Amino acid sequence: MQAHIEFEGESNVIYQVQYIYLGTEESGGETYSSSFMGSQTYTYEPGETFVPYENTEAFENVVIGWLEGSLDLAEMQAVISERVQEQIAPVNEDLYFTWQNPVTPVE
Repeated sequence: MQAHIEFEGESNVIYQVQYIYLGTEESGGETYSSSFMGSQTYTYEPGETFVPYENTEAFENVVIGWLEGSLDLAEMQAVISERVQEQIAPVNEDLYFTWQNPVTPVE
């Protein structure tokens, strides 16, 4: 999180939160996952309820609430689910010529 040290008479006013929204699924003994990474900006307006920063789980839940209120979680979940299903049952593959020397995944 990024915060203004002082803003409108308050301390540690958060203005940006980075997040990773991760989805996983077990299938056939393997774990598949996909995620969204991003950042969300917030603006504190004087007179609004101000929640002071605390390094606690309770404050973490407040910030998660901010994110849940400002992101389209249903859309993110749908995209993550689709990406995971494509990993489980691929419909596309990468093809190479021998001279391209593709990097092979390490198992």
